[in-house]
Amino acid sequence: MDDSSRSDVRSLLKAFGIQADEAIVAHLARNPGAGPLQIELQLTDLTDYGDTPPDQPLELTVEGTVRKPQAG
Repeated sequence: MDDSSRSDVRSLLKAFGIQADEAIVAHLARNPGAGPLQIELQLTDLTDYGDTPPDQPLELTVEGTVRKPQAG
């Protein structure tokens, strides 16, 4: 993988991370009784490969728990 591709990947992951963090924090603020949250993060390739799709599609799913905020 060349440097420009790696840079593109890192830029997308950084943007996703920031937006996901903001969305989760806002959700917890709007729903103070919520939690722990069961979260699924999914990566799906939306590329139109036409008649030659890859043998193994790009897919990744990560699941986890976000604990509810502690009263402070």
